[in-house]
Amino acid sequence: MNTAQPNETVQSSEEAVSEKSWLDLGMHAYTKIAVIGVLIWWFFRSEISGIVNKWSDPSWSHGLLIPVFCLYFLNQSKDEILALKDDLKPSWYVGMPALILLLFVVYPVNFVGLKFMYGKPLIMIASIGAAVLFVGGWKLLKYTWLPVAYLFFAVPLPAGIYFRLTNPMRAWAAQVSGFVLSLVPDLEATVRGVVIDIEYKGKAIESALNVADACSGMRLLMAFVALGVAMAYLHWRPAWQRLVLLCSTVPIAIFCNFVRVTITGFIYVLGNPKYAQGIYHDMLGMLMLPLAFFLYGGLAWLMGNLFVEEDEGDNEDIIVRRKPSTAQEAGQ
Repeated sequence: MNTAQPNETVQSSEEAVSEKSWLDLGMHAYTKIAVIGVLIWWFFRSEISGIVNKWSDPSWSHGLLIPVFCLYFLNQSKDEILALKDDLKPSWYVGMPALILLLFVVYPVNFVGLKFMYGKPLIMIASIGAAVLFVGGWKLLKYTWLPVAYLFFAVPLPAGIYFRLTNPMRAWAAQVSGFVLSLVPDLEATVRGVVIDIEYKGKAIESALNVADACSGMRLLMAFVALGVAMAYLHWRPAWQRLVLLCSTVPIAIFCNFVRVTITGFIYVLGNPKYAQGIYHDMLGMLMLPLAFFLYGGLAWLMGNLFVEEDEGDNEDIIVRRKPSTAQEAGQ
């Protein structure tokens, strides 16, 4: 007599359930995606070309990875999105008017009147979000808003805004580096804006240290903030911890740049000046990213171990009240 094994039955039933695939969307859905994608590309082709060409700049080379992360975020919500394929309702009253307003009002006004070049790619990202809302409604936008919004990190900042942000960061780096260098015996560092004049053992260094744009930390800041958002999203933890980790990316990136400029100063004064420039300078900058990840990971570990979310259900006091028997009631 053959007896069925429960484990084998469960295993066979699980194998029978096929894993969900993006192919389950069907040809009709992919046709709509292709049409919308081609229309957005045609409308914003000059903006897309300018963004991609800007990625060749080392300061914005991280932009190459942003679309990859967006697709990964989208794939993380694959099951939820596929579960909605038969329940998607176009947003005729919000999505379509928003898309029309962005494409045929906001974009032309910005192009002809305002001429704010940075606004063009931002309008493109907003139009992608409006197109998702129009095609799939609010339910689809719920699971796709982050991949769409994450495209912001792929857009390089305008030169004017970039330099207005880098100049204060250069000055801060010079002040911190000059203070630390002055702690060395027989070394005196005087900061003038973004320039550090150094006198060592009574002799002035001929070439002063200039904190260049590449040392402002803006490159590290933009790349690390983008990766910090990704890590805060991918690793499940309470919302307040995600917010703390996200906010910590800015001071961590600035601190790591302070470390970079200070080490460069020590190498320039106490070591060989050739190791403080060129390829060695670039390699030192690359080493700051692992340092930033180490500090970020340490903060995440600290919060994960010091703050433990307790299950409220486990701490509830359960009071059991016993109903008196009939004999006890009669005795009373």
